[in-house]
Amino acid sequence: MVSYEENYLNKRPQRLCHMCGRCCRVVTTSKTYFELKHLEAQGDEGAIDFLKIFVPYPSIEAAREVDKELVDNVIEKMSEADDFDINKITFYGCKYLLDDNTCPIYEERPALCRHCPSTPWAIVPPGCGFEAWLFLKREEAKQKVRKAKEDYLELQLLKTKTKDPDNLKKIESVENKIKHTIELYKKYGSENW
Repeated sequence: MVSYEENYLNKRPQRLCHMCGRCCRVVTTSKTYFELKHLEAQGDEGAIDFLKIFVPYPSIEAAREVDKELVDNVIEKMSEADDFDINKITFYGCKYLLDDNTCPIYEERPALCRHCPSTPWAIVPPGCGFEAWLFLKREEAKQKVRKAKEDYLELQLLKTKTKDPDNLKKIESVENKIKHTIELYKKYGSENW
């Protein structure tokens, strides 16, 4: 069975990209720079690939000089998280991107570049060709979670009507799968959908 993430990546319409280079010039991650360096030292391929390509800006202000609108948009979105700490944000720029927005390693670029935006919750530059498509994908994920919650409630009702231990075990097994599905989206606010 193909995961939601794999399905998302396989269906991502690359033709929507405007090739403006904004997502290469100013980028950030959910990890701090020190967390990335630690993961890199442990051999984490994602961190290794990221730090091979992206160079940290010396400050948020330096990143703002490159793309103020994008930096402010990212900070605004990230500040919605309960654990937001502006001091933990590092912005990066791709060391390969040329002034004409071309990429000299495009054909050999790593997966993290090929898969951008890698999640429907990616914060993209304002005006990005992927904006509307990402909104649609977020809504599809929310609908999936809402359906899972409905199924969970139906299973709760079914449990009250079932006395057979084997059926109860099956119901609990399905309930656990549903809880897992909902939990995957918790960081995006699934408890409120």
